[in-house]
Amino acid sequence: MFKGSNVALITPFKDNSLDEESYVKLINFHIQNGTNGLVPAGTTGESPTLNHDEHQKVIEICIKESGGKIPVIAGTGSNSTEEAVSLTKHAENAGANGALVVTPYYNKPTQEGLYQHYKKINDNTSLPIIIYNIPGRCVIDMSVDTMAKLFELKNIAGVKDATGDLNRLDQTIKKLGPEFIQLTGEDGLALEFNKRGGVGIISVTANIAPKQCADMQKFSKSTNNDDIRKAELIDKSLQPLHKALFIESNPAPVKYAAKILGLCSDEIRLPLVNIQKKTEEEVNKALSNAKLID
Repeated sequence: MFKGSNVALITPFKDNSLDEESYVKLINFHIQNGTNGLVPAGTTGESPTLNHDEHQKVIEICIKESGGKIPVIAGTGSNSTEEAVSLTKHAENAGANGALVVTPYYNKPTQEGLYQHYKKINDNTSLPIIIYNIPGRCVIDMSVDTMAKLFELKNIAGVKDATGDLNRLDQTIKKLGPEFIQLTGEDGLALEFNKRGGVGIISVTANIAPKQCADMQKFSKSTNNDDIRKAELIDKSLQPLHKALFIESNPAPVKYAAKILGLCSDEIRLPLVNIQKKTEEEVNKALSNAKLID
């Protein structure tokens, strides 16, 4: 169910409130441009600064507006296990197809603590759970052995791997097998990740280049040499954009790009701030290189 280009949806704001009109517009923009799955209320959606009502509303609107056309993997992670359980239960009741659960940040749990955190969520839902392993933001790194132990549970389905280490992909396939869903969280590695056995991505760049990201995913899994070449050409055109969108803290650069493309404002919540002028220039150059603007 979860493969190809899944977008880590940004959350549009207007006057520090959820901009529902722009959010609905974004969801339909993705459906029309071939995105394979929607991921609302993840960290790219600024989940740390959404209040509980907003977090739930963002998920509910996404499920309702997508209307079952493509899967919705709701962001339900927290560094509080009880909160993660509550958010996951809500997502299931709202009709989500899966849950993306980030490793607990700041607390620095042990591997056993990680196991018990995900087990508690697993035991309180029937949704497929995608582990989000992002050591660069959460400080902790879930080991392959812990992941293998979790995969024995009924609802642990896969991982969003944002370690940036392609060897981790190889190790995980060897230990857990091909049934364990492996999605990368690194846009710049998406093509190579698929070549080495991954099945897709949860993407930041797809917010503003959904068709290119979806096409690259589709062509990269083809056995046709011409399709592989198409995937490589798309990947090459997007590489400068992947880099530009992380010059400053995500999602500030991608929100700026979304504003340039007329998708929503670039309003962002503190402690994140709008990008600097020199970063704007780099994002503009990358958008032009990808032929998203003239």
